[in-house]
Amino acid sequence: MPSIYDAIKDDHDAHRTLLDAIAETQGDSAERRAKWKEFYRDVKSHAAAEEETFYSKLISETWGQDAARHSVHEHQQLDDLMEELNTMDMSSPAWLTKFKTLKHDYEHHIEEEEDEVFTRARETIGAEHNDAFGARFEERKREEMGLIEEKRADSLED
Repeated sequence: MPSIYDAIKDDHDAHRTLLDAIAETQGDSAERRAKWKEFYRDVKSHAAAEEETFYSKLISETWGQDAARHSVHEHQQLDDLMEELNTMDMSSPAWLTKFKTLKHDYEHHIEEEEDEVFTRARETIGAEHNDAFGARFEERKREEMGLIEEKRADSLED
């Protein structure tokens, strides 16, 4: 079982690869649609699991409250961008422009998380708990994967 840090970093690495692959696609192609769907679903489930298992622990520390709030706020901004992209014509130049904004913002977010948040989190989550948090994160991510459409429908009703 990977540690919480390895589990999150592995997802980030997969997301970076998908972002690069999507950026290389053209128009409203089957390839772009498939890679976008994979990215969208994985990031949605990743973010929810991260908030519920990782950030919920960090918020218990005074310093962690600001870090967690900042990251959760960025998750919301990224989610808004992804939802906008879902409603746009993938063949339009506007889709690619919006996607490039998402790519830039998401890469910034995960670099910040891996460099700053992980360093501080190690003070809160003792090494003896890393694997247990990793297991909880992965289980929660699997559960969240099954809730994506339901949550999306609920948010569109609001």
